Amino acid sequence: MPRIGLDARRPAGAQARNSVAADLHIRHGQARAGDSSSQSTPRPRRRGQAINVLASLMLAASQPAAAFAQPAAHDDAATKVAAVTRPMSVPQETDGYVGTRTPQDHKDFKQLQGPFTTPEQVTQACLSCHTQAARQVMSNIHWTWKAWDPKTKRIVGKNEVYNNFCVSPISNEQFCTVCHIGYGSTDPNTFIPFSQRAEDRVDCLACHDQTKTYRKIPFIGGNPAMEKIAVRPGCNEVYGTDKPYVLPEDLPQIAKSVGPPTRYTCGLCHFYGGGGDGVKHGDLDSSLDEPSHDLDVHMDAKGLNFPCQQCHQSGDHRISGRHYTIDAVPVSDAFLRGAPHNGNAVTCQSCHSETPHHRNDDITALVAGTLNMHTRDIACQTCHIPEFARGSLPTKLDWNYATAGKLAPNGSPLVMVDKRGWNTYWGVKGSFAWGVNVVPDYRWFNGTEDWLHIGDKARPDKNGVVAINQIEGSATDGKSRIWPFKISRNNQPYDMKTGTLAVFHSFGFDDDAFTMAYDWKKAITVGMKAANLPFSGEIGFEKTAMYWPITHMVAPKSKALACRDCHANNGRLQNIDGVYIPGRATDHQPWIERIGLLMAALACVAVFLHGTIRVAMWLRRKF
Repeated sequence: MPRIGLDARRPAGAQARNSVAADLHIRHGQARAGDSSSQSTPRPRRRGQAINVLASLMLAASQPAAAFAQPAAHDDAATKVAAVTRPMSVPQETDGYVGTRTPQDHKDFKQLQGPFTTPEQVTQACLSCHTQAARQVMSNIHWTWKAWDPKTKRIVGKNEVYNNFCVSPISNEQFCTVCHIGYGSTDPNTFIPFSQRAEDRVDCLACHDQTKTYRKIPFIGGNPAMEKIAVRPGCNEVYGTDKPYVLPEDLPQIAKSVGPPTRYTCGLCHFYGGGGDGVKHGDLDSSLDEPSHDLDVHMDAKGLNFPCQQCHQSGDHRISGRHYTIDAVPVSDAFLRGAPHNGNAVTCQSCHSETPHHRNDDITALVAGTLNMHTRDIACQTCHIPEFARGSLPTKLDWNYATAGKLAPNGSPLVMVDKRGWNTYWGVKGSFAWGVNVVPDYRWFNGTEDWLHIGDKARPDKNGVVAINQIEGSATDGKSRIWPFKISRNNQPYDMKTGTLAVFHSFGFDDDAFTMAYDWKKAITVGMKAANLPFSGEIGFEKTAMYWPITHMVAPKSKALACRDCHANNGRLQNIDGVYIPGRATDHQPWIERIGLLMAALACVAVFLHGTIRVAMWLRRKF
């Protein structure tokens, strides 16, 4: 019988701002238990070819980024777009077919011996064997930066919604594409839209490098260095060097050393999002390259040593796991690795089931049953990730753009650090607050995030805070669990007349970039024009909040939350409604309790009097 993937059951045909997107995958497969991470696991049989029905979406016309002066000359990127291109599609966030890994030793492959004068030549060599790889990559969110959210019926993605870190890639693409799996223009003035790039513009090495030497360079469209390039002062972390320059990449050596993605290669983008190591997520930073058992029981370098794809299973370059639409209350059966479309690998339940606690030497059957009752309303992460940023690195909690622009006496951006060495102020970005071992915030969450899209009017709540992403869920909707979150806060510019958050040109060497001129009006004018939004010229600053679900840095069970952490007054769930916590003051009504105690006391008195009378009557009859 044909098996229809989970993504096939998602709503299709919904209207979006630019297109209608639907993605149907129908595959035949033989369900098979086992772990596909084993290199000796045979490849699952696939009787049919995947059918992809994708509505085409052309991205906005090319918007040239402002000029970035670069010390080295670069070739004209316009001549490189003539090869075969594919229409842009907007993929759904789906769980892809789960295939096996069959790594090969590439060192003797003739195609990879080089010399390579451009990174595209490496991709061409890869495609000579992996003929469908580029097409697969170009249809997923890692390439398009767009996805269809069936819950909110809108397109989401980096270019579609705001964030409260760098706000938006729009007008900053030549810098931001340092974390794109493609090669753009090496001309700092020219951004080539993803939809207009040829297949040999897919960057295979970004994910498959095993040497830990391959780096993509900002300001040149995400290309690697092909010659000696100067590092912009203060940006060494982004360039991946502690030197004032980077040297050309040894492309043949890297190409001959490819293999499955590692935590390191995934982390080059996901650990450093938001402008630095650990800045954005809180539960993702470079301490997970080689983590200890206490930091993460699954990724423990001396234990299970799971790579990212152990949970974020993929097939045909479709990576499972969703940032924009999360499966907050998974109800599918346990995931069988190797079986197509069987459950969702990126959930705790896929391995541990809905009743993960069992009687053993540590807990009794009664305690195990009691803990399993909690899984109905509480996400596994809530108890098993007691704090985030538990490694040696802090995460950024507060960011204030309103204070940016101060210079040191020598004219360079002012930098201030605290006694721990954490920078609390940087002239190009403003002031910050950091944290380690941070206790999460908790919310009812049903998996729906209503994002503030570019151009949407900002609507502050009663506290004057604009939610970048509204977290939906309640105790009564039957679809929610209590989840842990990091809440990132900022004070970012907005147009006081139109009421929209500003898109601004942050990065570059030109006079319009804020990091050069420190002029908000110039930077916002360029950014809003690139986003096709009006700008009145009246600038204010709006407080914002952004929610990040916490799901990494899983602690050992011995470090999980204890009963008293929640079942106490001022405990972790103090502000969560819809649950009864005996130790919480708000779950008590003193006058009702006094009446109850009085009634109980009167009942005891009545029982005592009744018993006394009965005893007296018995004694009277007997004597």
